[in-house]
Amino acid sequence: MFGLYDKEGILRFVNSDKDACIAYAELFELGSTNYCLMDLDNDKKKVEGNINLDQSLGVNNN
Repeated sequence: MFGLYDKEGILRFVNSDKDACIAYAELFELGSTNYCLMDLDNDKKKVEGNINLDQSLGVNNN
């Protein structure tokens, strides 16, 4: 499961397919500097515990 967060740290899209998240970003003309893509399965402890949407937690796409 992947989550696409905007530069403000707001979750904009969740999908099991990484490419679908990237296509969503392209659809709304979000450049790679304006979003981060997180693998939510690998970050399960972060998601289950104290949820912090700070962009530094995500995988940077730059």
